[in-house]
Amino acid sequence: MRPIGHVESTLTELADAPNQGDRGAPDAWLTIDPAVREGIRDICVGAELLVLTWLHRARRDELSTVPGDDPGGPERGVFSTRSSARPNPLGLHRVSVLAVEDCRLRVQPLEAVDGTPLVDIKPVIRPTEG
Repeated sequence: MRPIGHVESTLTELADAPNQGDRGAPDAWLTIDPAVREGIRDICVGAELLVLTWLHRARRDELSTVPGDDPGGPERGVFSTRSSARPNPLGLHRVSVLAVEDCRLRVQPLEAVDGTPLVDIKPVIRPTEG
């Protein structure tokens, strides 16, 4: 696996990053490697995307945690939480596109810290009525 780009964000410290995007995460840029720029050619302002990141600064040795949305609650296994600390720290972020500039997408909200590697970008698919 190789990254397709990286995050440019005002978030530089893990402690400053909210647990989820909808809890005060800022706008950020997805900077796409020029070698794969063709892959974002059809992404437009207003699109909703699922961004997969490699949470490169997350711990990989934790298998249980107290969820951030229930700090007084019981410890739980990481696979039943959205904790970034896990054996394979993949981040999944639902964002909206605010701007498209050459090899960059401005998105909101994104709780990943500056420099986080991008693994993939996928469109949000709405259920069809039928």
